[in-house]
Amino acid sequence: MPVSPAYRPDPRFAALGPDFGDPVQAADFPQATLRFRNGRAAASVGLETLDDAEWIAHFGRFAPLPGQPDPIAMRYHGHQFRQYNPDLDDGRGFLAAQMREVSGGLADQKEPRLLDLGTKGSGATPWSRGGDGRLTLKGSVREVLAAALLEAQGVPTSRAFSLIETGEALQRGDEPSPTRSAVLVRLSHSHIRFGTFQRAAYFQRTDMIETLAEHVRSLYHPQVAAGDVPGLLAAIVQASARLTARWIAAGFVHGVLNTDNLNVTGESFDYGPWRFLPMYEPGFTAAYFDQFGLYAFSRQPEAVFWNLTQLAGALKLVAEAEPLTAALNGFGPAYIRELRAAFLDRLGVLSLGEAADQRLLDTTLALLRHGGADLRWEPLFHDWFGGFASSARALVGPRARLYQGEAFDVFRFALFEHEPDRPERLADPVFSEPEPVELLIDHVEAIWSAIDRDDDWSKFSDALCRIEAARSVFQARP
Repeated sequence: MPVSPAYRPDPRFAALGPDFGDPVQAADFPQATLRFRNGRAAASVGLETLDDAEWIAHFGRFAPLPGQPDPIAMRYHGHQFRQYNPDLDDGRGFLAAQMREVSGGLADQKEPRLLDLGTKGSGATPWSRGGDGRLTLKGSVREVLAAALLEAQGVPTSRAFSLIETGEALQRGDEPSPTRSAVLVRLSHSHIRFGTFQRAAYFQRTDMIETLAEHVRSLYHPQVAAGDVPGLLAAIVQASARLTARWIAAGFVHGVLNTDNLNVTGESFDYGPWRFLPMYEPGFTAAYFDQFGLYAFSRQPEAVFWNLTQLAGALKLVAEAEPLTAALNGFGPAYIRELRAAFLDRLGVLSLGEAADQRLLDTTLALLRHGGADLRWEPLFHDWFGGFASSARALVGPRARLYQGEAFDVFRFALFEHEPDRPERLADPVFSEPEPVELLIDHVEAIWSAIDRDDDWSKFSDALCRIEAARSVFQARP
């Protein structure tokens, strides 16, 4: 059986018509070597029964899945480092399939979520503009790792679904060449970007904006009433605030927060030169070409809000400015609220109310700032997960000498006010390890070096196993 009975194709984007995308064909790659398949993600859309040959046929050769049209290269514009670019669109990827989640769905949804399979590195499209449409294997490996760790840490994110090495030697100016090639497939709630709306606005196509807004509202924000464009913007603002807060709590730097890299469901995707913070450093940047720190760690809320204002500018063609402005003004309060909640989750404690939760957030950041290079971002959350229930473990661990002094005392007082959230999780072997799973640049380079030099995928597999073990603890629910 190629797909399970639970598989439910639902290619809604294709129904929008040729104004929004173009049928394309994938490249004919010289080889297709399966390097990674996400079994848990596949089960969530009824594709876990595919054997490896079928998997490669669909995600390396891109034979359409049952009930799916030909792949579609999506059209969009965007601001790149705040400069408008009308020459974007899908130049090395496409929407491969849409289907319903096997189970789940939110309380206000009548049926499980619509999910997309989108590609990266699948070949040239009409929008490649001289590019080869390919993706490096290193870039693919990096995205698989980052998506896994973000999911483990509770960050809304696309998931790496498939990674297939394609056997071409690529020339790139920003890494040693020739380098190996791959095609990546990601599973996401939506690939509709802020820039999708911007393109329609650029051409003054109010009909396209209205069609797209209703498409997004009905599929991704059904709690919003039909025709309520400001309400739709408010929902996207809230989702974006949650996403940004979760990035900050994870110590994650996206790297390229352009309007074509933010979507209407508030999920991480298309993060190329991402980094995780080694320590608390507000000005830390991920992209070497971000010379002015526009997308630095602490400026990510500013960047996301700026991008939301561009989305609002596109929607202004079909809605009044005042309610759109009111929707935008909801970002700041939502971000602070979500940031408190994200830090509580990362520390494994329960809310005690706004004032106490804010005190814990402030003292956690103060301790990280005081600890400097000696107190890395991720180990603090590993050591103190569970609050006072972790005290004995943290105070005899490898960072015990850092947990003293005034900054620590203030942090500990704020933390110990809060009750542990499901303290039984501390019995998991994850917390018997002295160090947490991390993906600092040195870790990622070591994983890639083993693959590049010796075709040794063991470090890659080991990292994913450790991340999955952490995810099963952090995301566990009764």
